[in-house]
Amino acid sequence: MNEFHPPRRILLGPGPSDADNRVLSALSAPLVGHLDPEFLKVMDDIQSLLRYVFETQNKLTIPISGTGSAGMEAAFVNLVEPGDSVVVCVNGVFGERMSDIVGRCGGTLTRVEAEWGASFDLDQIRNALKKTHAPILAVVHAETSTGVLTSLSKIRQVLDEFPETLFLLDCVTSLGGHPVEIDRYQVDFAYSGTQKCLSCPPGLAPITLSEKAVSVLRRRKSKVRSWYLDLTMVEKYWGEERTYHHTAPISMNYALREALRIVQEEGLENRWARHHLNHRALVAGVEAMGLAMLCKPEDRLWSLNTIRIPEKVSDAKVRTKLLQDFGIEIGGGLGPLKNKIWRVGLMGSSSNRNNVLLFLNALEQVLSEQGMSLERGAAVEAAMNVYCT
Repeated sequence: MNEFHPPRRILLGPGPSDADNRVLSALSAPLVGHLDPEFLKVMDDIQSLLRYVFETQNKLTIPISGTGSAGMEAAFVNLVEPGDSVVVCVNGVFGERMSDIVGRCGGTLTRVEAEWGASFDLDQIRNALKKTHAPILAVVHAETSTGVLTSLSKIRQVLDEFPETLFLLDCVTSLGGHPVEIDRYQVDFAYSGTQKCLSCPPGLAPITLSEKAVSVLRRRKSKVRSWYLDLTMVEKYWGEERTYHHTAPISMNYALREALRIVQEEGLENRWARHHLNHRALVAGVEAMGLAMLCKPEDRLWSLNTIRIPEKVSDAKVRTKLLQDFGIEIGGGLGPLKNKIWRVGLMGSSSNRNNVLLFLNALEQVLSEQGMSLERGAAVEAAMNVYCT
């Protein structure tokens, strides 16, 4: 059997994004033990850098050993006890996944639903909380399956009326690409993933807990249902005790540290501006081709763009052609949006002008080959007009 040499791809799907060469180099650094004094320094650095990226002073801010879904599961298994009422806002796949996990934890679920591709009615959330007196409200900030960005300021306005309710937030596709402002919006438990706007390989799930959430964790009447994700034990490994819990993925933590250093060097505001600019250029190019975006402008993610597939155009053929001829990966729709949208990620290192222009040019060519009548070069010109202004 020969060595595996993966092809070079331009990752413009819903994740993972391209990783910086510095991050890939960090992965190949020599291993040390998970309790080695030098690795403990790495752990301290990661916690400090994560507080910067999450925009929080929360002491319990660490990466969970596992992908973003492990972060999601950690949030619910640590905060939800059997019989607890939980309100989950659902407008895509990841709200559905939250709902599933609530049931597995033995919680009592109330769903607040919006059409896939649309934002929530705040009065519905308010009424659900009034009716249930739920101790937890769970929201997906950046719904990867639809490209919808939920306004944290509006959710906070509702939660101000329910001071005892914990705010649980999925920011897997927004952390590092959009402001999350954990302390400003009084988010009690947030989780993310390394492979999106942080441009690190998948494998860790950054989380952060407020003192209010930690207090709820301390007062649990029953054991956390997952031994591996039990933060009452995991926090002791990342805290002053340094008590062994599991063997941390050493190389992935090296990579995360370097990815976070890159975020810090660029600066959060500069990083957000870059993601916003490239999103605007992409949308301008898409619309110049006569295509339409799924979401309203005020609801759109910068990091994950959802484009409606034109009639009589094959989703699979377009994505296959982009991959084979241009080395570009994009994603298709999920659930009710299958074969109806393309999902184009502009996250972290993948969010740059070259990728936007290359994708628009490639998509224009592929759609022309499928019989669409397009003005060649119009998409790139429209995007360049955004960049020039």
